Amino acid sequence: MNIKSIKDAVEQWISDYFDEKPEIDTRNFEAMIYSIKVGGKRVRPILMLLTYDMYKEDYKNILPFAAALEMIHTYSLIHDDLPCMDNDDLRRGKPTNHKIYGEAIAVLAGDGLLNEAMIIMLNQCLDGNLDKIKASACIAKASGSQGMIAGQICDILSEGIAISEEELLYMHRNKTGQLIKVAIVGGAILGNANEEDLSNLKDYGDKLGLAFQIKDDILDVIGDVTVLGKNVKSDESNNKTTFITMYGLEKCKEKCNDLTKECFQILKKIKANTKYLEEITEFLLKRKY
Repeated sequence: MNIKSIKDAVEQWISDYFDEKPEIDTRNFEAMIYSIKVGGKRVRPILMLLTYDMYKEDYKNILPFAAALEMIHTYSLIHDDLPCMDNDDLRRGKPTNHKIYGEAIAVLAGDGLLNEAMIIMLNQCLDGNLDKIKASACIAKASGSQGMIAGQICDILSEGIAISEEELLYMHRNKTGQLIKVAIVGGAILGNANEEDLSNLKDYGDKLGLAFQIKDDILDVIGDVTVLGKNVKSDESNNKTTFITMYGLEKCKEKCNDLTKECFQILKKIKANTKYLEEITEFLLKRKY
């Protein structure tokens, strides 16, 4: 097993899911398919599958949950890019959804992906497996008004004003961190991890999510648009408080390194094989996109 093979398995499951639905009306699904198939790092589903693999043998058993999580993430990107939010025209190296299909269809494409994700998870829960039900509930909560959406609301309300460090941390622990943490915790729940490991993995997920966002803020300043696949300096143009404006570039690099070291320290507490989580943790620190 390696991270590339896991990513390929996620891509294949998503492709098959939409290709093999005989009831699909392309008018309804075309915009959804455009954004979900346009690519991406697939960090969240990979984290879920790697965590699950620490406890159970065949990660393919939970591919539907991993794909559902990626659909939720993609819906959030479609909505984030809308003119009423971040007003971006490039995502994953391609024109954003509303640039191709218009704002109204883009809104509905995001809504469609969110609902499709919930349908997938609910169908998985029909066998009554309690771990599947718990994981689904965690994912739904992390995506909702007490999770990712709370961070998005804070982000919008914070445009054009100075916010405190506490508010900045709250924003990103929800907007970015919640889906990253729930990918890890959800994979552990589906793998029936013990409570001690679950506690440590929640802590790991918190720190990894924060490091991920700080790295994003760094790349928004010094990244290459052709590598990133999205526009740089978008936060600056929207007059947003970021970790860069809060701490400065060098301090952000230091914080990102420190958080990554803390992630490694937490993983050492876990008796299961954390090799692949360590690998992706290092990749996320060193990534250029």
